Amino acid sequence: MAILTFILGGARSGKSTHALRLAQAYGQPVTFIATATAGDDDMRQRIQRHQAERPADWQTIEAPWDLAQCFQQEPIRHPVVILDCLTMLISNLLMRLPDPEKATIDDFQAVIDAEINSLETAIRHNHADWFIISNEVGLGVVPAFKLGRLYRDGLGRANQHIASIADHVLLMVAGLPMQVK
Repeated sequence: MAILTFILGGARSGKSTHALRLAQAYGQPVTFIATATAGDDDMRQRIQRHQAERPADWQTIEAPWDLAQCFQQEPIRHPVVILDCLTMLISNLLMRLPDPEKATIDDFQAVIDAEINSLETAIRHNHADWFIISNEVGLGVVPAFKLGRLYRDGLGRANQHIASIADHVLLMVAGLPMQVK
């Protein structure tokens, strides 16, 4: 495994912009793993803006879930990888549950663990430097609804897993990176 950098922060804290800047500094093509899905017009426009920001020679892999299968179908070809973002990946996994409103944290965690373990395997068996982006959910209030708490707990645990295997962890605050690890 090469270097894994985990970039956390709140919404609009500059996580993606910073990851793009770090990846572009390599001066080589990048594999960009996009986890967002266009569920409405606003999200469709956001995805289009993000696509326009990326250089044309970058490989894009659309992978809203089941990263292991995506990597088998479309192997990573470049020495730098950005996964944007873990936040959407975990959200997508939650919405794929048979009945998210009735799911327990144990049910959800089993799905998350399988996905994160397959991601960790892909990272370890690839010689690329990785940048994984995620929202920090541990600084806010406890969500008022069960589904929100389930999501917050699942993403928080996924963030902890990735942070534990990362070489570097950055926390973005108002566009400024703060080194955590």
